[in-house]
Amino acid sequence: MPCTHSLRRSLAPRRLFAGLLLAVAMLPAGQAAPAPVDRLDRVMVIVNTEVITESELNARLKEVRKTIATQKMAAPPEEVLKRQVLERMVLEKIQLQIATQTGIQISNERIDQAIQRIAQENRLTSTELIAALKKEGVDQARFRNQVKTQLTIQQLVEREVQNRVSVTDSEVENFLAAAENRGGGLEFNAAHILISLPETATPETIESTRVRADALWKELKQGADFQQAAIAHSQGQTALEGGVLGWKKAGQLPALFSATLKQMRPGEISEVLRGPNGFHILKLLDKRGQAQERPVTQANARHILVRTTELIPQEEARRRIAQLRERIEQGEDFAALARVHSEDIASASSGGDLGWISPGQASPEFDRAVEGLKLNELSAPVRTPYGVHLIQVLERRERDISAELNLNSARQQVHARKADERYDQWLRQLRDEAYVEYRQEKK
Repeated sequence: MPCTHSLRRSLAPRRLFAGLLLAVAMLPAGQAAPAPVDRLDRVMVIVNTEVITESELNARLKEVRKTIATQKMAAPPEEVLKRQVLERMVLEKIQLQIATQTGIQISNERIDQAIQRIAQENRLTSTELIAALKKEGVDQARFRNQVKTQLTIQQLVEREVQNRVSVTDSEVENFLAAAENRGGGLEFNAAHILISLPETATPETIESTRVRADALWKELKQGADFQQAAIAHSQGQTALEGGVLGWKKAGQLPALFSATLKQMRPGEISEVLRGPNGFHILKLLDKRGQAQERPVTQANARHILVRTTELIPQEEARRRIAQLRERIEQGEDFAALARVHSEDIASASSGGDLGWISPGQASPEFDRAVEGLKLNELSAPVRTPYGVHLIQVLERRERDISAELNLNSARQQVHARKADERYDQWLRQLRDEAYVEYRQEKK
């Protein structure tokens, strides 16, 4: 039976941005379509051989303020927000420079697919999304460049961090053995503040940083707004989002975090925690238990995919799939046509065979189509974020996959935790090695 892991991942849509306004405001602006630069546009920061100008900073500040207001968070003082936004822009600029140096390029097709996914997550068509953004003052060219920037950094991080993280069988076994102590099947939605330390911190620096963290903790315990404090003071990657980490399984978090959060109630703030990269303060927003797995109905399915692009719009893809469906109904072999016509590289060589698929392993649209098919029935053209599919279910079976899912989940959680740790280290190293000069504002 062919391995379908990579294909299943390709069918599962990746969430790039949380919402319409957030999609605009939190996208990096490093490669955005530049506005005409006034000769007096002041340089705010020199980053290696490039600069961040005052107009770029002001544009980003405007977007971040909009996001903060949309999420109903209290904004910090203007100078504090400016400092945080500038540092975020510096880190983005460094990553984009490395991406350029190493030859990373993003095709128009990938940009189109990303915009389509953003639109679908907002229950809009791509045309409706562009129109909605225009009302917010963002033109199509700027938005496409913002998406391109996000995809560029994403590909860089995947290559330099994600793909270099490996998980051994012994790590998975150790994780499962310690899972109950770390929270078992619990998931946490938490917010986080990091007061960072340099790798070569002196005892004096460590102590002064601890004093800062303790003072901030006291303010929080006395009622200061946690998300505002995160925006103002945190050096964590989610600082401008109020420190919110989103839902994480216990194993995806550092052991220090999950063990602490396990003992907390929603709304509580942790003590100051010392970690390898600095001092941390956590707030538990909510937690939930992982549901027990039950036997599931798996389908042995195969498909033919025609991807949608600028040259092959959706209607053309649907027409091609409909023609292939008609040829199969007239007696041609599904597998033979899949080998020639399917654009899913992972399964085409196997005649479109996906192996056994459990609910949730493909996109929702694909899952719904599989669920509604009788054995050996050919589907109508099925649209997903990746194109148009022709699907056929060959067999079904009931199977308890709890043990398999537990192993897969454990491996994914260990990988996610190691990747997060590696990313933080990698980003700190890039920042330390870059030439960054902040220009003083004129009085």
